[in-house]
Amino acid sequence: MAASTSSAITLNINGEKYPLSVDHRTTLLDALRERLDLTGTKKGCDQGQCGACTVLVDGRRTVSCLQLAVAADGREITTIEGVADGDRLHPVQQAFLDLDGFQCGYCTPGQICSAIAVIEEHAAGWPSAVTDDVRPEAGPPPLTPEEIRERMSGNLCRCAAYVSIVQAVGRAADETRGSRETHQSKEAAA
Repeated sequence: MAASTSSAITLNINGEKYPLSVDHRTTLLDALRERLDLTGTKKGCDQGQCGACTVLVDGRRTVSCLQLAVAADGREITTIEGVADGDRLHPVQQAFLDLDGFQCGYCTPGQICSAIAVIEEHAAGWPSAVTDDVRPEAGPPPLTPEEIRERMSGNLCRCAAYVSIVQAVGRAADETRGSRETHQSKEAAA
């Protein structure tokens, strides 16, 4: 009896469940774009080098061109279509708009998804290659432009909008940190 080359999976994308039968070789990127018509995630290099296809899988950034769809079965996937809260843009999206963090816009969905993860990774105290003090007790390093550039280095922009992207990530991180502190203060007062 020949082994099957496809599997029935359920992709949980932006809070909705999508049952699919996929060939084992189908990438998450191709499942999103070709099977589910979620075309916000872009296909760039198809080799995991440009970051245009970055999505969040269980809150962690993933280049979806290298992730097999079967490996994402049952995991929480967030694409650019799912980062806004209804009509209210995510702080990263708003910062990209306000500070012109894009030109042609092709890389922008991957940049935004990556930036969301960068902000969370930084808040959790994860060091980067440029972090001076990597001891856990040192806490998160200042989110300097150098830190942001290093953390976002897996996402390329052919238009070279990097200065504005770094500014947008910094602003969104400040807003996110402020919202987090306000929420913690309200919880402590309750």
